[in-house]
Amino acid sequence: MTISKNVTEQIKLPRTLINQLMTHAQSREGEEVCGFIASRNGVPLKTYPVANIATPVAKRFEMEPQAQIDAIKNMREQDEEIFAIYHSHPSSPAAPSQRDIDEFSYPEALSLIISLNTKGVLEMRAFRMAIDHAMEVALEVE
Repeated sequence: MTISKNVTEQIKLPRTLINQLMTHAQSREGEEVCGFIASRNGVPLKTYPVANIATPVAKRFEMEPQAQIDAIKNMREQDEEIFAIYHSHPSSPAAPSQRDIDEFSYPEALSLIISLNTKGVLEMRAFRMAIDHAMEVALEVE
């Protein structure tokens, strides 16, 4: 597995969206949370949290299938598209694991990872996923 930096791509996320993601990550102490970030015309707008049904939820995530379908349907009805898939790492850094890379199934979307690894410090990083490779994308708060 390789992680590199994409120096040309930069993503802007509104502070309100980041606050929603951080709140969701902190709401399930010791568990990974997951969901979608929707956008319209490439501009990220809102989050769609989806229940994590993985076992164990502290070490991986798997979106609940019906909730995942419902979120995507809702996005389409709102003329939105999938901008990113997000999940948290409650006890490890905000970097994709090999499993995160291998199981990522939305190649056009970003992968956003939120880390709660350090008490009092929340870290969020964005990646473009490819086969056996993740490229970090610069993340800016608006």
